[in-house]
Amino acid sequence: MSRILILTAGYGEGHNSAARAVQEAFNEMPCVSTDLVDVFALRAPRLNNISRRAYIHTINHAPQVWSTFYRWLDRSPHAPQLLGTLASHTRLLAKIIEREQPTALVSTYPVYAWMLARLRARGLVRCPLFTVVTDAITINALWFRAPSDGWFVTDHDSAAFLREAGVQADRVEVSGFPVALAFADRAPQLQPPELVSPATPRRILYIINSNRSRALETARALLQHPEWHITFTAGRDARLKSELEALARQSRSSTEILGWTNRIPELLMTHHVVISKAGGATTQESINALCPMLVNQVVPGQEEGNYELLRRNEAGALAETPAAIIATLQRAFADDARLWRTWRQNLRHLARPSAARAIASSVLEHTALMGGVSRRLASTK
Repeated sequence: MSRILILTAGYGEGHNSAARAVQEAFNEMPCVSTDLVDVFALRAPRLNNISRRAYIHTINHAPQVWSTFYRWLDRSPHAPQLLGTLASHTRLLAKIIEREQPTALVSTYPVYAWMLARLRARGLVRCPLFTVVTDAITINALWFRAPSDGWFVTDHDSAAFLREAGVQADRVEVSGFPVALAFADRAPQLQPPELVSPATPRRILYIINSNRSRALETARALLQHPEWHITFTAGRDARLKSELEALARQSRSSTEILGWTNRIPELLMTHHVVISKAGGATTQESINALCPMLVNQVVPGQEEGNYELLRRNEAGALAETPAAIIATLQRAFADDARLWRTWRQNLRHLARPSAARAIASSVLEHTALMGGVSRRLASTK
């Protein structure tokens, strides 16, 4: 029986989304048991909730402040000293590992590698660590300055970035971002929609993340086009949902307005275009749904690489204002949707919907090989 601990944290949905997908892949394998561990939530639940809310508030309302801090983490030789404040979290992680006796550790959050380096130096952890990098292309040094037995990355450009930064090439594997297995195991009704003729309704998904006034301005602009079907997701903002419903009643457009929903994968797989900020999970899910993205916000730092991945591969566009969004949609659907078809085709080259399974299989394979080497070395002593 292989025992796998998957380490995650709630600072950005990408870490948790990747962790859940990897756990889902491990759980369908025989003789494997897993647990998802968020040491930050376990050690200080109240502080964790406060700090998570502060993080979200900062990236949405003071992105340049976050950008400055993010770049300091990336470049400063003093950044690891900040992790010294997590001594109690590190002790808790050691206790969990001692209790669970895992075969391997899989981390989707970069700070764990630093904690584990300290524990390994004290002889408290011996099992291998594998790091699933949830950033793309412009990867913060926190992900690779601490040791790991292997890194899984989203694409070949990201792998090249790590190699150029000094990571051993044979420890970097291009797996893709681990998205939910639903993207690989699509039900027949969730196949990517085609644009058969100019009369086919263009289905547009607008995932609203922040900035109510800008969202309402964008919604008004979208609702001026009755030839489009618009699906809005307003999250937990009940007031925004009500305001969108009022706008929709005054429009001739076909609409669907949702609050918080766990149907995002399904929605991505049944729409032609998604409008959203360039979050790691949303960007990668749109890629694997073959749903081109219009990026309406890029948080400086970790989200820059997500948009760059789309830009380099001509698989979406940046449109940060309501006017730019409308103009880009019109351009995408013009001339028998030639630009949209280009985006869709290019997404097929990027998509790796079975990434979670590839990661799980690779971890077990590498762990078995490492275990065999360790046993052979022990037998020669």
